[in-house]
Amino acid sequence: MKDQAATATLLQAHILEHIPLARAMQLRVTRYDGSQLEMAAPLAPNINDKGCAFGGSLASLMTLAGWGLVELNLRERGLACDIYIGDSTVRYREPLRGELRAIARYAREDAFPPFLEMLAKRGKARIDVICAVAGGKGEAATLDAAFVAKSR
Repeated sequence: MKDQAATATLLQAHILEHIPLARAMQLRVTRYDGSQLEMAAPLAPNINDKGCAFGGSLASLMTLAGWGLVELNLRERGLACDIYIGDSTVRYREPLRGELRAIARYAREDAFPPFLEMLAKRGKARIDVICAVAGGKGEAATLDAAFVAKSR
C-alpha cells in the first residue's frame, strides 16, 4: 500500500478543490492510519451565534471524515468507486468551544473485508462508519452513518 500520509494529503487536496464548503471550513486531514481518519477545522470559520461550533459544521466534518475513510481505503487498493452517504444519525452532546476534530472509524473492525467482497461480487456495497468529535467532558457530537460504494 502507498504511503498513508501522502494518500491523506492527496485526499485533502481533492476535498478542498471539489467541495467549496470544506474550503470555507478550512478543513485539514490530520491523521490517517488505515483504520481511522482524523480531520480538523478551526473554530473561527465554524462558529455559531453562541460562540461555539455550528452544528452544520460538526455534521459536515464528521460526514467528510467517514466518506474519506472509505475513499482512502478503496484508493489504497486501486479501486475507483463513487461513494455516497446512505443514511446517518447525528447526535449533539455538548457545546464545543475549540477546534473541531473528528475521528472516523468503521463500526466493526472486521467490516472492510466483507465490504470488499460484496463490492467485487455486486459492484456495490455498504459499510457502517462511526465518527466522533471530542468535547470538553466527552464527545461533543457523534455520527453513525452507512456509506455506499459503487464501482465506476
